[in-house]
Amino acid sequence: MLTQRSRYALRSMLFLATAPATTPPIPMTKIAAEANVPRKFLELILADLRDAGLLHSTRGKMGGYRLSRPAHLISLGEIIRIIEGPLALVPCVSRTAYRPCNDCKSEADCAIRHAMMRVRDETARILDGTSLADAVAEDLAAA
Repeated sequence: MLTQRSRYALRSMLFLATAPATTPPIPMTKIAAEANVPRKFLELILADLRDAGLLHSTRGKMGGYRLSRPAHLISLGEIIRIIEGPLALVPCVSRTAYRPCNDCKSEADCAIRHAMMRVRDETARILDGTSLADAVAEDLAAA
């Protein structure tokens, strides 16, 4: 299940994706208000996204945040992995944090593992194939 922290990150990034590229950095208070995210959580989330290279931050009176890449080059999957870690529901199918399951007799024969691989692959296909620009366009089309 997607955590509240991931939902906050996605809403914040989607808001930033709506800003034209020529817009000056957007203050954290405006992001918090527009994305409906508590400021104390937003500060930590934006720092993680900045450290991962998805955001540029500017300090000072005219400071704030903006996307470091165009919105069509940032996927929802990338954001979720930064905030949550691997997309896999069980560690034995993770591509980035693989660990064998302690209670599994044979990974090769495990029906749960095979099903979870399909879930991981489809989840990754959808989330990695959906950019911020795609999500914003879908949201605008639905409005």
